[in-house]
Amino acid sequence: MWPFEEPAGGPNFYMFGTGDAHRYNINIDNNGDAKPDITYRWMFKTIDKRGLDTFLYNNGPVTSFNDENLLFKQTYTLQKIEDGKTTTLLRDAPVAPSYVGDASMPDYAALRHEAVVGLDNGGASFAGQADDPFFLDLRIFDLLYGTDLSETGNDTLAGYNVQSMAIQVPISEITSGKDPVIGVWATNDRRSIKMQAADGTQSYKGKFVQVSRWGNPLVNEVVIPAGLKDAFNALAPENDASVAPAVDRVNDPEVPKLIEAIYGIPAPKTPRDDLFAVFLTGVEGLNMPMGKVQPAELLRLNTSIAPTAQPNRLGVLAGDTQGFPNGRRLMDDVVDIELQALEGAVRTGKLVEALAAGDAVDANDLAFESTFPYIAMPHSGSGVFAPTGAVGAGAGGTATQGTSPRTVSPAPAEDSGVPVLGLVAGLLGLGLGAVGVTVLRRGRQEVHS
Repeated sequence: MWPFEEPAGGPNFYMFGTGDAHRYNINIDNNGDAKPDITYRWMFKTIDKRGLDTFLYNNGPVTSFNDENLLFKQTYTLQKIEDGKTTTLLRDAPVAPSYVGDASMPDYAALRHEAVVGLDNGGASFAGQADDPFFLDLRIFDLLYGTDLSETGNDTLAGYNVQSMAIQVPISEITSGKDPVIGVWATNDRRSIKMQAADGTQSYKGKFVQVSRWGNPLVNEVVIPAGLKDAFNALAPENDASVAPAVDRVNDPEVPKLIEAIYGIPAPKTPRDDLFAVFLTGVEGLNMPMGKVQPAELLRLNTSIAPTAQPNRLGVLAGDTQGFPNGRRLMDDVVDIELQALEGAVRTGKLVEALAAGDAVDANDLAFESTFPYIAMPHSGSGVFAPTGAVGAGAGGTATQGTSPRTVSPAPAEDSGVPVLGLVAGLLGLGLGAVGVTVLRRGRQEVHS
């Protein structure tokens, strides 16, 4: 997809891959076998009116999705696949366009509102551009922040946007029987054959094949070694445990060895049964499914855990059991959490003090929304794109510790009496993928299956 969407990156702004070549999926396993029991699928269509007349995305102010000045736009079909049956939930639903700038889109909030579409089950769906909700300092790749932690504290994704999809559905649609635990992962499928004509036009043929997948954040990117990434991206989760080199990297990860070599902090003893639980089976008593569990790299959520009035960015490590790795909220500091987990904090129950500051980026550059789709609105192309280097602060917003509903974790609903679960798939910077579920309920009433 499009990593690092610079808001003023015209004249060709950002789009989803079209349905003749791409399918975007959120998959849910609700019985522990690592196979998709339910899949929500997005397929996009492009409407391009520019032709030979202009290069412009829009040729005047755009006040609605159907404004004649919006020359390039997309719609999508949303399907639900369950028990071999495909049901179309939405057809020709509007995609929120790229935020070209304030002159072109004087009321972008209204455009986003048009892209929030209700579902017959009382839920809602959204697709379009949004602020990239991931926050971290990517200079970790410069020999772990320059070998002395002096380079931490810059939210590398501040000021950038990302193409995002979200769906909100009743909890009862995705859980099974008495088990409140689900496993979630996102996949992208592409046609196996791409053909390009002499005039530059493209067509696609062949079967759809899986080309990428994401479950727990940063496992694909950091835990899986480079030589296995293509195979991992094409692999069905039910087969994860059969790939010994991948399992070996969970039981004996690379990052603790690097930290020991650079900073002298001893790596925890292996094999890492603690990481095996976090990344592959779920943690017993927290988010491990009932009955037999097939080890697989899924983001697992216990939907019965009630929300807290005071969420902690370190989630379960700070005693906040509704947070990561029990699902993933938008405000969860997954980089700091996973760094501590890799260094043994899950095993010992204590944070590694020498790394307590993490990457020193503790919140997103924009506050998250309090209503669906919860991710912040995108940065405007009219803004001055110059990340400040301040913690969590970037172009277009002020650092805020978000407490609104977030991906893959329990949270209170704002107005609905129906227990609802929202799934959010954001294609994040660097091509990172995140998938999530937000459990929503009226007030703070606990939901039981």
